[in-house]
Amino acid sequence: MGYRIREINAESNFCQELRIEMIERVLPTTDIAQVLADEGVKAQRVRKLDLLLTVFVIVGMNIYPYLSIGHVIQKLARGLRFIWPDADYDMPKDSALSYRRYQLGAPVMARLFRHLCRPIATAKTKGAFCFGLRTMAIDGTTETVPDTSANAAVFGRHHTDRGEAAFPQIQCVYLAECGTHAIVDAGFWPIHTSERVGGHRLLRSVTADMLVMWDRGFHEYDMVVGVRQRQSHVLSRLPAHVKPEHVQTLPDGSWLAYIYPSDYHRRKQGERCLVRIIEYRVTDPALADPDEKHRLLTTLLDADMYPALDLICAYHERWEIEMAIDEIDTHQRLSAKTLRSLKPVGVIQELYGLLIAHFIIRSLMHEAALLADIDPDRLSFVHAVEVIKDAIPEFQMVAEDQRDQLYQRLLRDIAQRPLPERRNRVNPRVVKQKMSNFLRKRQKHYQWPQPEISFREAVAVI
Repeated sequence: MGYRIREINAESNFCQELRIEMIERVLPTTDIAQVLADEGVKAQRVRKLDLLLTVFVIVGMNIYPYLSIGHVIQKLARGLRFIWPDADYDMPKDSALSYRRYQLGAPVMARLFRHLCRPIATAKTKGAFCFGLRTMAIDGTTETVPDTSANAAVFGRHHTDRGEAAFPQIQCVYLAECGTHAIVDAGFWPIHTSERVGGHRLLRSVTADMLVMWDRGFHEYDMVVGVRQRQSHVLSRLPAHVKPEHVQTLPDGSWLAYIYPSDYHRRKQGERCLVRIIEYRVTDPALADPDEKHRLLTTLLDADMYPALDLICAYHERWEIEMAIDEIDTHQRLSAKTLRSLKPVGVIQELYGLLIAHFIIRSLMHEAALLADIDPDRLSFVHAVEVIKDAIPEFQMVAEDQRDQLYQRLLRDIAQRPLPERRNRVNPRVVKQKMSNFLRKRQKHYQWPQPEISFREAVAVI
């Protein structure tokens, strides 16, 4: 038996009927309504585009990044328009969305992100835990925003001896669940803000029984202590300039040591933290320089329970956050372009919408992985996005009592093409860039004189 078409009441309001039912499995409308109420944001009148639908459009902007906002609304409403009694129903215009976006503001999306985005791996999730600890990672990236005076004033831009960057940028720092690639906390700062500031702020979302990993650029005494204060553990790279105080060598070759805060007065007061240092080299020249010594720091002190070799291999799970960032930038946001928003409040709103969209996709992928009994890493993010796009109008058209059946088919479709096991390979960390032959855009070019007559009128035949 096939699917039946949903019946529409003739008295229904299009705006109130337009919902993204498949997305609401992860992001319920009741949660959005509660956040709107908590933030005190409400509309005086219900027009063609209410605030609830505006939230879905902001999320949808990051599922259809190559479309204008007006076309995003068309895509999100495609299924309902197909079955709506008035075939020529006039959709909301771009100006209506712009008005609603700034009426909504950024705090609503920020609060909604923190309400929704939590670790989702369960005991049945393959590859999500190490020594019984949930593997988490902290890392940062930068996003390019449109070149407007407002964005440049708030976020700033890089400057070098060759001049200033072409576009303002924003510093983003993420806390991700390695096993599912779910971003569970995030922060956004002006581009010249240190990643360490963001990393320390994100410790607010670290909970007991997590193993938190970061690269050596994030190393800081207070980061390590902050994680331990939350009954969690650290596994991180140690910078070459840090010299821990040796305490005891353990049977597996690792050693216990004390690290100290950088502040002199705190060190004088005896403040310190006991950690374990693991040193190693990589013997295969294809993988790394055999002469380079690598050092890991961990708060897992027992060498018998946590063997050094296992921890060295476990640290490479940190790269999963790099892959999550690649999913967001390369495959979801299309990072060759800047973000859309011309104002800082719109930029922050858009970024939270981007992360909520990524979380929704990853939540559906995780559920599909559990259903197929495979590691979520084996599912293609690109494939999942395309399946979800195709499913949005289907959920709007199908009869309500058949949506659960359609949802199960959606999960099977996401898991239908598992990726092969990851290859044992490495790639050089290089970029390919070409200098432009065009002159650099300067301040005078922003106020370039405009023609006062048409081209035809300006032509003088000789």
